[in-house]
Amino acid sequence: MSLQGPPPGAPVPDEPQPQPGAPLPGGPLTAAERAAEHLTDGEWHRLHPATPLLRGGIVFIAVLGFVLSNLRERLVSFFVGAPDVGGDPIDAIYNHGWEGWALLGIAVVLLGCLAAFYVSWRMHSFRITGDAVEVRSGILFRTQRKARLDRIQGINVARPVLARIFGAAKLDITVAGHDANVQLAYLGSVLADGLRSDVLRLASGVRAAEAAEAGAPGGVQGATGRAAASRTAQVSDFVGRRVSDFLAPELDPNTAPPASVVKIPPARLAGSLLLSGFSIFVVAVIVLLVIGSAGGAPWLLIVVLPGLIGSASFYINRFTKSLRYSVAGTPDGVRVGFGLLSTSNETLPPGRVHAVEVQQPLLWRPFGWWQIRIDTAGHSREKGAAGQPNTTMLPVGDQADVARVLALVLPIFTAEHGDAVLQGMTSRGHDGFTGSPRRAVWLRPLSWQRTGFRMVDGVVLLRRGFVWRSLAIVPLARLQSLELQQGPIDRLLGLAETRFHTVSGPVRPRLGAMDSASGVELFEAVAARAVEAAAGDRSHRWGSHGWPAAHGAPGVPGAPDAPDAQSTPGDPAASTTPRIEDLPRDTPGEDA
Repeated sequence: MSLQGPPPGAPVPDEPQPQPGAPLPGGPLTAAERAAEHLTDGEWHRLHPATPLLRGGIVFIAVLGFVLSNLRERLVSFFVGAPDVGGDPIDAIYNHGWEGWALLGIAVVLLGCLAAFYVSWRMHSFRITGDAVEVRSGILFRTQRKARLDRIQGINVARPVLARIFGAAKLDITVAGHDANVQLAYLGSVLADGLRSDVLRLASGVRAAEAAEAGAPGGVQGATGRAAASRTAQVSDFVGRRVSDFLAPELDPNTAPPASVVKIPPARLAGSLLLSGFSIFVVAVIVLLVIGSAGGAPWLLIVVLPGLIGSASFYINRFTKSLRYSVAGTPDGVRVGFGLLSTSNETLPPGRVHAVEVQQPLLWRPFGWWQIRIDTAGHSREKGAAGQPNTTMLPVGDQADVARVLALVLPIFTAEHGDAVLQGMTSRGHDGFTGSPRRAVWLRPLSWQRTGFRMVDGVVLLRRGFVWRSLAIVPLARLQSLELQQGPIDRLLGLAETRFHTVSGPVRPRLGAMDSASGVELFEAVAARAVEAAAGDRSHRWGSHGWPAAHGAPGVPGAPDAPDAQSTPGDPAASTTPRIEDLPRDTPGEDA
């Protein structure tokens, strides 16, 4: 069954309208937003001047690697006095007196590459209007991309280590659709942060509300430029700003309220890597290697040892790339950042999450660790922490972290949701969930008691798994269609399976081994409530007046019942946001 909105002419809730004198969402503009505001004036702009060098840096590294690889014998001979075996291309060039021509050829190749990148930079421009972000590029074959603001799923600011040296960053605008992203590589680091906020303010409707309140026509208004700093002052301040950038924390303390920030301790991060499925594979390989070596097969050591050394680098790489991981609620949406030398942080606007999954591997259960994955309609080209897909919202966290992250990514998160999530995470059954009948033991011998569903205020929760626990949360406003199916064995046992269709992603919201009558009731209830939820959803214009207040988020989108300006951040009494750790746990049937 496909779930569509109401037919033409049907009553639809009114769009929230600005109230005269009401405070605008988001608060005053920051210095970075003011600096980047001129880029949203609807005119064409170019990228960072260092873009040709940053894009051509890989060519320079390749040429340098080629030269060094041909100089290796000469370098060894210079340092240790190894005999000359001949056949070195550098010797041939030296013996024929072609040194000048060789250097000239290398210079021509480098200059040619940089010239091509420079021309590409001159032909690469972008503009931001009141309803879209447009990018045009290409020298011989021209390309123009256009991303509508109301289709933006997230904006990622990536700072590779080489780009950070030049104070540059890549802005990756994620749009719903296949290969529909728009990337601005590269911009000034401060401009990238400010431009992201300005684009999200445009997409949220805040800028339109500002124009309406000021009595100006809707559209994008340019900011008055400040007097440019002198060239001498810029040069003298460059090194200091770069050093400060490398030493600064990944998350600016002023970006988000401290109570909304979720971080991963390094010890927990290291423990989650050691207790992963890859570690089991490594241990099995080591055991087989020891047995094989003891049985007279030492050649196994030669074959397997390089792989074991590579596994060590795998752990180190994943650990370092996940350092300084943080999830925080900002006025523009949920911000996910990480990285030590090369950093990346992505902001997901409210209402862009189509499904959430909270899961727990068996090895994590003694420590109470969980992982959160999400489905969105678009994905950034940049990888997430440790090279994982950027659909992993929380790589590892405890129950308190899960509660805080869910409060950020779900538009509504109340005490009733918290109670249901706690039961879905830890309970073995016989609770508020509608579970599978006893005859489902033939299909789910271990997990039939945990298998169940529950509907709570605009979301449906699907619980399954005994060895690998899983809880899928689907906002009804984001549901695309619903399927109820019954195979021959299910029909014989009086069971059925329900599948909830959302956008493509790692979350698989489905539930099998259900009682067929309960499945039909769930199908009808979800079908009716999903249409109502979709008709009343206004999260695509989350900055318009009335939407945050209507969803209990006066301050940070996705953080219901946030403390007001008089409250002390981090004070439990200052916020009524439910916390899983505050809910009762001594219920029958829960794990220790």
